[in-house]
Amino acid sequence: MTGTIVTGAPAEVLARPGGFITFEGGEGAGKSTQITRLAAWLRAGPDRGPREVVTTREPGGSPRAERIRAAVLSGIAKPHGPFAEALMFAAARLDHLATLIRPSLARGAVVLCDRFSDSTRAYQGAAGGLEPETLAALERVVVGPTRPDLTLILDLPPEIGLARARQRDRAAAVTPDRFEAEALEFHQRLRAAFRAIAEAEPGRCVVIDAQAPPDAVAQAVRAAVAARLPHLAPGVSDAA
Repeated sequence: MTGTIVTGAPAEVLARPGGFITFEGGEGAGKSTQITRLAAWLRAGPDRGPREVVTTREPGGSPRAERIRAAVLSGIAKPHGPFAEALMFAAARLDHLATLIRPSLARGAVVLCDRFSDSTRAYQGAAGGLEPETLAALERVVVGPTRPDLTLILDLPPEIGLARARQRDRAAAVTPDRFEAEALEFHQRLRAAFRAIAEAEPGRCVVIDAQAPPDAVAQAVRAAVAARLPHLAPGVSDAA
């Protein structure tokens, strides 16, 4: 279903001045690059006036959540299993939602988030072995009604993504984090998990071919936003 777009959005989404868009995918998929490019595009609509666009990430996005991020990515929770990691991510998400995401949405901003609850489903659930019922219960308590209006899943073979991640780490002189260091089989399960999420929720998710050049990926992202959330598009011609 790569690149599949269903035109339109629920009336309650279209009625909001802003929107909540999440980016998901495996390691090295280019989420940060595409969030930066989409933010610039969304801010560039002179016909709509200035628009606030907030970019953030998970785990992280608030001071407390960033401290939890550093701990989790260091591998501190790995010996305690995926449930311990899911709890730490849930704690980070609670603070992130309360201090950044919900206040931003309440004032009409567009929020672009690098990973959200789908990553917990994929990493600790499908790849880590945690039961879906446990994750669903956590999600009901932590996320509640604050669910993404649109989720863009950047899809590519894990071999390519891991090679990109290693090149990025070498350039930044950092070591692979707790998840990048996992075996290829783990990352293959991740890819399958994200694809399964998209299959199960086609009204919310769009799969983007992240093997394409960055300009082509950005074009596909803009087209998906224009089709699903047309109230956010700076102009129809810009999405083409």
